[in-house]
Amino acid sequence: MTMAQNLNAHSTPLTSADAPQPAPSKASHDADDRQLTVSRFRRIFMSPEFGSAFAAVVVFAGFAIISPAFASQAGIGNFLDPAATLGIMAVAVALLMIGGEFDLSTGVMTGSTALVTALVTTQLNTNIWYGMLASLVFALAIGFFNGFLVQKTKLPSFIITLGTMFMLWGLNYAVTTNLTKQVTVSGISEYNGFDSAKALFGSSVGGFQVSLIWWIALTIVGIVLLTRTKIGNWIAAVGGNATGALAVGVPVAKVRIGLFMGTAAAAWLVGQLTVVRYSSATVTTGIGAEFNFIIAAVIGGCLLTGGAGSILGASIGALIFGMVQQGMPLAGFPSELFKFFLGAILLVAVFINLYLKKKSQAVGS
Repeated sequence: MTMAQNLNAHSTPLTSADAPQPAPSKASHDADDRQLTVSRFRRIFMSPEFGSAFAAVVVFAGFAIISPAFASQAGIGNFLDPAATLGIMAVAVALLMIGGEFDLSTGVMTGSTALVTALVTTQLNTNIWYGMLASLVFALAIGFFNGFLVQKTKLPSFIITLGTMFMLWGLNYAVTTNLTKQVTVSGISEYNGFDSAKALFGSSVGGFQVSLIWWIALTIVGIVLLTRTKIGNWIAAVGGNATGALAVGVPVAKVRIGLFMGTAAAAWLVGQLTVVRYSSATVTTGIGAEFNFIIAAVIGGCLLTGGAGSILGASIGALIFGMVQQGMPLAGFPSELFKFFLGAILLVAVFINLYLKKKSQAVGS
């Protein structure tokens, strides 16, 4: 046997893994970098926050061009004022919608909690903080009631909370008129504890209402809760597939009840901001506002089917709502067109959200 044959007989063939690999070229690195950049841009472009933020910039610029007063400090304060209370509710409603549920009692609940605070304070001649505590307990009880019924009966939350809305609406009128012989409860500024309550719920800083601080703080809390905690994962899982979530150990009942209690707590906060700021409460407060909360959440990217949405987007949706509400009169548009705009922007937002959902599913498949 020759030396060559001997080497061949005792050597093992080279595999593809053993073969020397060519060093990656600079062109391949550049291609990977370009692909990564495109991917990042695509994710940003397809995020619900991008669409709502772009719309907010366009709306602000449009009204500022038509009426320069809109972009002044006073003008900005005017549209941030209604946007703040709407934004507080939009955060809670967005979390609930991501969890796959609706709450149509939130609008009336803001008025109910304000009335409970005012009635307890004035009728019992007590410190306003006791009235606030009583209204908080009331709100959380209603939220628990809604969540418990939805979970146990398996009926659509739309139906359950619609019933709750009408019950609260009736109670607001019946109890208030029976106790005060009128539809408005006023004079709470004369009771103990009002000054400290006003500092927390009714003061202003630099020309802006303190509700703006509450809105920003709750938006941050909502973002962290949804994107950085296990509870946030549970909420998205319940909204996307409650049966599958239950199978992997997600406490579906607790999540649902907690979400309804969350919207009730947010309604309580808005109720306190209202009753302290104006030193009165009326039975008509909040009627119909629940649709505004839902519209703000949908503008921000929340799907009506649940399982997806953005807290930041919902807050931006509330900002758009406030800008249009205050900007249309400055621009000379008839006030009646505001409702038309709400309906139109709701339809547009729904179509965009569905498009983005389909595109994301196509990319993921």
